[in-house]
Amino acid sequence: MLTPLLSPRAGTPEISADESSFEKVIKSLLAGSGPIAIDAERASGYRYSQRAYLIQIFRKDGGLHLIDPIPLKGSKLWQEFNDHFANIEWVIHASTQDLPCLIEVGLSPKLLFDTELGARIAGCPKVGLGALAESLLELQLAKEHSAVDWSIRPLRPEWITYAALDVDILLEIRDKVEQMLTEQDKLKWAMQDFASILKNYQDYEFTDTPKSDRWRKTSGMHKVRDRLTLTIVRDLWISRDQLAREIDLAPGRVLNDEAIVELATKRPETLEDVAKVIGWRTRLESPPFNRWLKVLTASLKTSIGEQPELRVASQNMPPLKIWKEKNPIGYARLTHVRAALLELSVQLQIPTENLVTPELIKRICWQEPPLIASDYEDFVNTELVRLGARPWQVEQVAHLVAANLGATEPLIIPEPVETEGQNSPEEIA
Repeated sequence: MLTPLLSPRAGTPEISADESSFEKVIKSLLAGSGPIAIDAERASGYRYSQRAYLIQIFRKDGGLHLIDPIPLKGSKLWQEFNDHFANIEWVIHASTQDLPCLIEVGLSPKLLFDTELGARIAGCPKVGLGALAESLLELQLAKEHSAVDWSIRPLRPEWITYAALDVDILLEIRDKVEQMLTEQDKLKWAMQDFASILKNYQDYEFTDTPKSDRWRKTSGMHKVRDRLTLTIVRDLWISRDQLAREIDLAPGRVLNDEAIVELATKRPETLEDVAKVIGWRTRLESPPFNRWLKVLTASLKTSIGEQPELRVASQNMPPLKIWKEKNPIGYARLTHVRAALLELSVQLQIPTENLVTPELIKRICWQEPPLIASDYEDFVNTELVRLGARPWQVEQVAHLVAANLGATEPLIIPEPVETEGQNSPEEIA
């Protein structure tokens, strides 16, 4: 029988939004003991930036605290907080989502316990915070406010309660997950993964500037058949991104991907026709139709030498349909290795993607293995370490991968469902 948890058990605190109240938060937390539970709320899908708009912290005997980081931007107290608590274990659920915005304000933990990742390694079938609260604590959380616009001020009382609940129970979930990992002799595996996450963010620099080729991931690119159309998509995407950054609005709200692709393929010549194409595909009250028409007109004058190539080399491995044609023996190796890893995944009760990153396995299987089969395991060990696998992963999977590198005939496996992105012009030819 689940017990509804409608509000934090010690009550919902006031939000700290100035240096005086932030100093009190630090003092209160210093009086506590043990790990710190921390969470952050962003305005994903509403704002261009991925900054934190609310930070929630809880520590045993140190209380539950809510901090508004916006008025405290640039405060020296973030560094003071880090000086006091960086070496204490931080408990974060799905840490890779929150670490970037925490780092932006100046918070950089040195010890991490990720309850979501830990639960995956422990074999929990559902690893969302609400699901873990139910399965491990028999508590039911209200999760209906998970997708609200946290940049709104003032925050609504029900949103604040929801946010506070996330850290109110997080340390208890951490202890349950640790107990499961210990009982399954997997705790050292999880700790290696947690340390790996922190290492990946060691030199992280928070930036809103997108990668130069991110426009190639525009939804609907499978409709793009020529370089000039691709040029228009690129230029519209970049112009949209610049405007979205200026007004701090999610790019999809400024102009969604569907509108970009339709503008590029239909190429309207008047403001009226541009407006017809865009229609409801923007959330702006006064859409800058003239901006998009100017970009479109300029793009049409782009010389062939300045137009981007339809297909570009990818750092990722090609989809399976290309393996069959370009590297059939590699494909055979991959099918056998995947089958062996799936069996091990079931045995260990760990999802295959957590057992070892699928991209690593693809890279190993794509290569020609050593000529002598007795060298396979050393080859696989070396490659896994070089590609960033953790020691526990190498220990668990290397021998299985090596044992299947001699395969020359593929297993019959179901074809994965191809997404629009896989059919885009950016695939490897």
